[in-house]
Formats: sequence, C-alpha cells, structure tokens
Amino acid sequence: MVAEGQSKTFRDAWCRRWLIEPVKTQLTRGMSAEKVSWTIALGLVLGVFPVMGTTSLVCLLVGWLLDLNQALLLVFKTVVYPLHLALILVFIHMGERLWGSSLVTFSVPELMVKFNQDPLQFGRDFGLAALQGVSAWLLIAPVAVLLIRWAVLPPVRKLAAVMEGVKG
Repeated sequence: MVAEGQSKTFRDAWCRRWLIEPVKTQLTRGMSAEKVSWTIALGLVLGVFPVMGTTSLVCLLVGWLLDLNQALLLVFKTVVYPLHLALILVFIHMGERLWGSSLVTFSVPELMVKFNQDPLQFGRDFGLAALQGVSAWLLIAPVAVLLIRWAVLPPVRKLAAVMEGVKG
C-alpha cells in the first residue's frame, strides 16, 4: 500500500510539473484557452505521426504555421512518445490495407535498431511503408484533433478561470 501511495504521489507531481504547470504558464502569459486546447490536441496527434524521428520537426513546422507555442506543443508531443512507438505499425498496416499492399512483417524494436544503424538506408528500405502509414494517419488525424480539442477545452477553460481568479 505504501508503494502504491508513493507511486500516485509521484504521478500526480509529475503531471503537475510537466503538464499542468506549462498550461498554466501559457494561460498567465495571455494565451487563450482555445489556443491552448488546439496546441494540446495538435501536440498529442502530431506526437503519433507514424514516421520515426520526425515528430519534433512536424511539430515545429505546424506550430510555426499556426503560430502555436512551441514549448507547449512539444510537451504534449513528448507525452505520447510510447503511444507513438506502439502506433507506428498500426498506421503502417492500416495504410497497407488502404493501398491494397501485402502486409510487411517487422517489429518496432527491429525498426528502431535499423533506424539507429543507418537512417538513410532505413528510409530506402521502409519508405513505402512509411508513406502508407502517413496516409492512414492523415485520415485519422483531423478527427482525432477535433475530438481531443473538444475534450480538453472545458478543463482548460476552467483552469483559465481559476488563473484569472488568482490574478484578480
């Protein structure tokens, strides 16, 4: 029981430090709750972009184009990193089905080893699979962004109201 309580305390402290505090900081700097919710939703969805080694660059580009806070975008991209690894093969297999390709069998650890050994050769070997994964992601991403934004906007608005009460 003690370990479980300590684990919950650690988790709560981690969430407060790495998720809630960055959001509060942006709200106190004048970022609207609507823009914060878009940033969170895009960070989470861009964080599972199905090409290894590209999520930070994708976030940088989208954040620049949409004038979003880069730090907040990258915080939420980083939160979903384990999910990113888990979904790469899911998106690739969905894309293979969409394109009518034969299913390629490989594992995420195998992909990571090959990517770390030679990223250029990795791109040549798995380029089509990545393209197919991106096509599947592109079908799901807009809906996911809208649903996540819809889910996070009320708590972000509530947090903004609390922050406004603290200021006033």
